[in-house]
Amino acid sequence: MAFVRGFGRFWYDFIVGDDWKIAAGVVAALGITAVLVANEAFGDSALIVIGAAGIVAGFVTSLVVDVRRP
Repeated sequence: MAFVRGFGRFWYDFIVGDDWKIAAGVVAALGITAVLVANEAFGDSALIVIGAAGIVAGFVTSLVVDVRRP
């Protein structure tokens, strides 16, 4: 059981790291991009830009939230 717990803690720390908000933003951006890919809404180049912009927007939003906290 200790192995399973350690394995889970490793992957949580590896994926989430220090800030869960950044991880949630990346997952949301990748999910939205996956939906757009499945629906063939845009071309490949546009999807790359949209996905990257979503990830950057999630990171910036997380930074703004953390910096504005009293």
